[in-house]
Amino acid sequence: MMISKRFFSGFCFKNESELFSEYLIQNDFTVSGFSYGAIKAFEEVLNSKQRVDKLQLFSPAFFQTQDKKYKRMQLMFFKKDSDSYCKNFLKNVVNPTNTNIDKYFSMGTYEELEELLNYEWSEEKLQELVNRGTKIEVYLGSEDKIIDPLKAKEFFLNYSTTYYIKKKGHIL
Repeated sequence: MMISKRFFSGFCFKNESELFSEYLIQNDFTVSGFSYGAIKAFEEVLNSKQRVDKLQLFSPAFFQTQDKKYKRMQLMFFKKDSDSYCKNFLKNVVNPTNTNIDKYFSMGTYEELEELLNYEWSEEKLQELVNRGTKIEVYLGSEDKIIDPLKAKEFFLNYSTTYYIKKKGHIL
């Protein structure tokens, strides 16, 4: 099974890999993903028989520390007015240094939002990748308004090289 993609886009994004060019490694043995795309990249590598030396997770969608009410409210707001929800979401992902992200916008779906909010990162599966020899890199911004970067850092630290970047948001 050939890995079809090397970079997986985030919720409401498409072709945004250049936003991470400062950190992104592009070769045949590295798979990367941003936010929701980090989940997709992780699952792709986990289920692949292909050699993958490095998995890069940029601001992985990490919501398993949020309660059911928070997740239900997010889905309710999206269902009520997806345009406003996505505009607000985009406002919260930008940093002062990368405010021009409109060209990467792609309307997300209810199903994608539901999947990313309810995804459970598995310590066993992360360890499985480490045992296979895959190096995992996690990039988190200290000013992330989408996920709780401290809780994500605490979770991923045992399985990855984790970069906690000061004064950066969801889009590093």
